[in-house]
Amino acid sequence: MFTGIVEEMGIVRRLTQTPVRCELELAASKVLESTQIGDSIAVNGVCLTVIRMDDDGFTADVMPETLRRSNLGQLKPGSMVNLERAMAANGRFGGHIVAGHIDGTGKILSMRSEGNAMLVTIGAAPEILRYIVEKGSIAIDGISLTVAQVTHSDFTVSLIPHTGEETTLLQHRPGEIVNLETDIIGKYVEKLMKPKKDGVTIDLLQKNGFC
Repeated sequence: MFTGIVEEMGIVRRLTQTPVRCELELAASKVLESTQIGDSIAVNGVCLTVIRMDDDGFTADVMPETLRRSNLGQLKPGSMVNLERAMAANGRFGGHIVAGHIDGTGKILSMRSEGNAMLVTIGAAPEILRYIVEKGSIAIDGISLTVAQVTHSDFTVSLIPHTGEETTLLQHRPGEIVNLETDIIGKYVEKLMKPKKDGVTIDLLQKNGFC
């Protein structure tokens, strides 16, 4: 589990793709502290497993499904990515619950300044927007952000200068793709609220004279 508080920006050394596997090698420093082979690191919000390490970087396996559902397949040597180690049991919860399993991608539509903040509007599919609520949380490329506004086709977040400086989001341009993970709590609530086949339904109540 992660919290969406990016620890550092890493640099892609190489992305090797073959018909049977894909490896992503990254230069990093802070996220290597106390990290061991087999540990999880979120790369642009995608939970990846460390398979090799050296003094100034690490390598992770990437599944074909991950490449299809994320922007990792668009990375190239020199690309900057957001990095976060999995949260320690005694760690501080600075952002929100982030699983590292993205729901899909969105497209940056616009960026505009508002005082000392930057407003970023992102277009997304209806199946993703249904879980995004105003003043709720959203992870964009692994960055925990608060939703400022939602419409039927897009949503807007506001970045303070510190977040803009410490993450990759403002390095993007309109038209580029970002990874999105909606608040996991909303998805659990929706599933629990769905009527069960053999549970109490309006039809059952009517048949037994309660309605």
